[in-house]
Amino acid sequence: MIEYIVVQAGGKGTRLEYLTQNKPKALVPVENLPMLFHLFHKYPDKKFIIIADYKKEVLREYLSCFAKVKYQVVDALGTGTCAGVGQALALLPEHASFMLVWSDLILPESLQLPDEDGDYIGISQTFPCRWSYSEGKFAEERSEEHGVAGFFLFTEKAKLAGVPESGELVRWMQEKGLVLQEIGLAGTREFGLLEEYRKLEQEKCRPFNRMTVDGDVVIKEGIDEQGRRLAVRECAWYRAVEDKQIAILPRIYGVDPLRMERIRGKNIYECQLDHDHKKEILEKLVGALHKLHDAAVVEADSFSVKEAYFNKTMQRLHTIRDLVPLADRRTVTVNGRVCRNVFFYKRELERALDALHCEYFALIHGDCTFSNMMLREDGTPVLIDPRGYFGFSEIYGDPMYDWAKLYYSLAGNYDRFNLKDFRLEIAEDGVRLEIGSNGWEDMEEAFFCMTGADRRTIRLLHAVIWLSLTTYAWQDYDSVCGAFYNGLYYLEEVL
Repeated sequence: MIEYIVVQAGGKGTRLEYLTQNKPKALVPVENLPMLFHLFHKYPDKKFIIIADYKKEVLREYLSCFAKVKYQVVDALGTGTCAGVGQALALLPEHASFMLVWSDLILPESLQLPDEDGDYIGISQTFPCRWSYSEGKFAEERSEEHGVAGFFLFTEKAKLAGVPESGELVRWMQEKGLVLQEIGLAGTREFGLLEEYRKLEQEKCRPFNRMTVDGDVVIKEGIDEQGRRLAVRECAWYRAVEDKQIAILPRIYGVDPLRMERIRGKNIYECQLDHDHKKEILEKLVGALHKLHDAAVVEADSFSVKEAYFNKTMQRLHTIRDLVPLADRRTVTVNGRVCRNVFFYKRELERALDALHCEYFALIHGDCTFSNMMLREDGTPVLIDPRGYFGFSEIYGDPMYDWAKLYYSLAGNYDRFNLKDFRLEIAEDGVRLEIGSNGWEDMEEAFFCMTGADRRTIRLLHAVIWLSLTTYAWQDYDSVCGAFYNGLYYLEEVL
């Protein structure tokens, strides 16, 4: 029985271009999960030995923050696919069977390891490889039907005795005359090239839910612990507001699981709208949120305010402090602006937040970004996916939080960031962050006029929301770093 998995996670991944500018290819996300973590999820009980070289410190810190499996990292001394293999084998017991796999392979759920002991080679069957293996022989020829995919099973490490420190592992296997049994890897995907990666559909961060469409009904269920917890709160929120006659909410047909109207339309950020149409939609959204906030109020809870704005933010930030480059400096230059680092100025942030006065708690949506708003085919806006809590409070919270979340999309372009429509360049003298536009920046003045919200309050909370996104968007290293730097950028405006 396989107990150990050796992952070849070295190499610069240059064929993935900008995706590996700041991180190793093993951390490039596929379907909202770093490629390496697909292996962790498929084999959660195995012991992993991960070979690292390019951006190895990023890999180490990222795993320290987010890996939930047993693992060790070895720093490859050589070059090529042989690099680090001998070092990894030294950590294995003498007669332990193990898997050796490339980090850019996403194995299918259906793949089962052989019942019989033996030495195996994975054959691609679904994507082309530079080497082939057929009838017990390696050949340096491009093949899909017989492609060497970068997946091997061995009964003991002695089978790879003498592997060199540098060089091409498959070529060395050929020269050594290794004879292996074949195992088909049909359904396996390989993401070594940018063009293959670009074929993926755009994915939002944080995939907590499974959506099932049944005619005109959408059934929404949590798929992990966090998703199930959020689903309970979402259902409770819809029950709380069902008699408030909030026009822009979807029809709800049942809860546990949530059964709701299927909205035929697009997310707001997907729509190309002129100035007047955007203003009309914004008026409807703001009017509906005002009605929601006025529908029921309770006494404000200062502990929830502190938890939502300061404590939660700092807890998340401390998780990634060693992970984000430049976070050990008192100031960080972001897009040319010298920004005070929140780790060194957290008391200034705390005092600024403490100075905000929350008069009462109201019914709030809690996550009214454009990602949670749709336009029906007739142009009517619909507000979906309520958060359902604020700090320690269920259902009720600070109305300013709703306005800050709306501003987050309108002026901050969060939704494009959430779709990874951004570029991040990290250098010793600072960072450059460019985020795609939702196209609503021209509505900023109208937003403040319609909401009546205090500008400084909204901008302060906007910065805090970006800082809080750091570990919430943990699946993508660039998103973690980008959220931190963007938070500093906006925070500098108001501190």
